[in-house]
Amino acid sequence: MKVTGPSSTMLPAMRARQTGDTWPMTLMLADGLVTATIEVAGGRLAQLSIRNVDVLVGADPARDEMQWGSYAMVPWAGRIRRGRFTFDGVDYQLPINLGPHSIHGVGYLSTWEVAAATETSAELRLQLPTDERWPFGGTAHQRFDVTPGAVRLELGVIAGDRSMPVSFGWHPWFRKPDAIDFLPTAMYRRDSDYMAVDELVEVPAGPWDDCFVNTKPVRVAIDGVNLQLSSDCTDWVVYDEPTHATCIEPQTGPPDACNIRSRVLQPGEQHSAWYLISISS
Repeated sequence: MKVTGPSSTMLPAMRARQTGDTWPMTLMLADGLVTATIEVAGGRLAQLSIRNVDVLVGADPARDEMQWGSYAMVPWAGRIRRGRFTFDGVDYQLPINLGPHSIHGVGYLSTWEVAAATETSAELRLQLPTDERWPFGGTAHQRFDVTPGAVRLELGVIAGDRSMPVSFGWHPWFRKPDAIDFLPTAMYRRDSDYMAVDELVEVPAGPWDDCFVNTKPVRVAIDGVNLQLSSDCTDWVVYDEPTHATCIEPQTGPPDACNIRSRVLQPGEQHSAWYLISISS
């Protein structure tokens, strides 16, 4: 059997590989108490079920592609102010897609390539564009690993034949937690343009749509399921203004990193980060 259509392709990854040379558009990874559903369109963790509880906001015709599941923000995370930045003495203008700014990169709007998959893991790749959306090219890669009590996400970028700025991270839409334990040490000040700036301030009371300096695991409770969120990233955006969801987003740099502080990759150089969502006692 060759699986080609997106409408009826929710098969375990190992079975899909064994039954044809075309990967399905939806992969299901499962082990123990954890099931992860991955959509190749958008390279997105479409749903994460833990102890039979769906912990992410699911797809809905009323929601656009920014507003559900958990997706990779790559090759930049969060907003770029007015879509403009300068790199190596050249000014760049990216397409505007949220208010006056450019936001969340190109990965969530792209169809990724399945590089490998089993019943508990999957690897996806994406050739980054070399046009007005992102002129530098490069390759993004993701890995999803499901264990009996956790899902580990890894995201990275490899530069192509030219140097490039890079900042990336994850944007999970968790269903509204019953409780959240988040202990950042500082917050990036947000200015009148609704943008983070390169100035750290004390953490104010919420609600938030802000970037924080954080090195401790975050704990959340959703419908009786206790989760611990950890990452090797130290910049975390928390967006808890909606009544139906809270986004807890580890990133390799703050929003507007191309103008504040982004990593520069030389040709062929790679950078990666990880995000672990695990069951907590």
